[in-house]
Amino acid sequence: MHDGNVITAVLIFLKRTLSKEVLFRELEVRQVALRHLIHFLKEIGDQKLLLDLFRFLDRTEELALSHYREHLSIQDPEKRKEFLKTCIGLPFSVEDAAHIQDHYTLLERQIIIEANDRHLESAGQTEIFRKHPRKASILNMPLVTTLFYSCFYHYTEPEGTFSSPVNLKKTFKIPDKQYVLTALAARAKLRAWHDVDALFTTKNWLGYTKKRAPIGFHRVVEILYKNNAPVQILQEYVNLVEDVDTKLNLATKFKCHDVVIDTCRDLKDRQQLLAYRSKVDKGSAEEEKIDAILSSTQIRWKN
Repeated sequence: MHDGNVITAVLIFLKRTLSKEVLFRELEVRQVALRHLIHFLKEIGDQKLLLDLFRFLDRTEELALSHYREHLSIQDPEKRKEFLKTCIGLPFSVEDAAHIQDHYTLLERQIIIEANDRHLESAGQTEIFRKHPRKASILNMPLVTTLFYSCFYHYTEPEGTFSSPVNLKKTFKIPDKQYVLTALAARAKLRAWHDVDALFTTKNWLGYTKKRAPIGFHRVVEILYKNNAPVQILQEYVNLVEDVDTKLNLATKFKCHDVVIDTCRDLKDRQQLLAYRSKVDKGSAEEEKIDAILSSTQIRWKN
C-alpha cells in the first residue's frame, strides 16, 4: 500500500529481529522501504547503523556526509576540531570537500583567536577590550560572524596574523562585496569614520584618489545611518549615489538638507525646491539657502 507509517513500523520490527546483513540485502531490492529506513535512522540519530547501511550499499558520498554530521554532537572545540580532521579526505564531492576543509581551518583559527583574546581581555591592558567587552565566544561561529569579530577587534593587525581580517579574506576567498559589507558594519559600529573613509578610497597609478563601493553607495548610506553617523558623513556618501532619484530619496529620508537643496538646484527644479522649503525649520540656514537660490537670476528653471 506504500503507507509510510506501516513501512516504518515493519522496518523497526525487522531491525530488531534480523541481522544487519539480511536486513540490508532485503532493503537493497526494496527502494521505497530503503528510503523510509534511511529517513527513520536520521530522525532517531542512529549514526552507527546509518553508516553501516551506506557502507553496505557502497554509497560513499552519503557515508562521508553522514559521518561529517556527527561533529554536531561534539561540544568540546578541540575534540570537534580533531574529529573534523578525520573527515578531510573522505569521498565527498569537490564542493563538499572544500567546505569540510574550510570548516576545519576556521575552527582551528577560532581556537587560537579565542585563547589569545581571552588572555588579552582578562589582562585588561588592551583598549578595545576594555571599551567593548566581548559578549560571546568566537568558537563555532559562522565565517561571516568571525570576519565581523575580526574587523571589530583586530582591524589593524598585519596580514600575517590569524586574526587579521585581510588574512581571513584571503584564506577563505571571501568576495569583495561580503568583505566590504562586513568591515563597514564593524567599523561604523565603532564610529571609526576614518576607517570607513579608507575602505572606499582607491588610488590609481597616477596617485589620484576616488571613492568606490562594490556594494553601492546607497547601501553604505543605509548602514551609516543605522550606526548613527554624523550628518556631515551621511551627506558625503549620499552625494556619491549616482542615480539622482535614489540620491534625492535617501537625502530626504535622512534629512541631508544640503544634498536635497543642491540637487534640486542642479536639476533646475524650482517646484521641488519650493516643496522642500516647507520641510526645513523656519529661519534656519537651510531656509535661507533655499531662498537665496530661488531668488537667483542666474538659474534658468525648468518649471
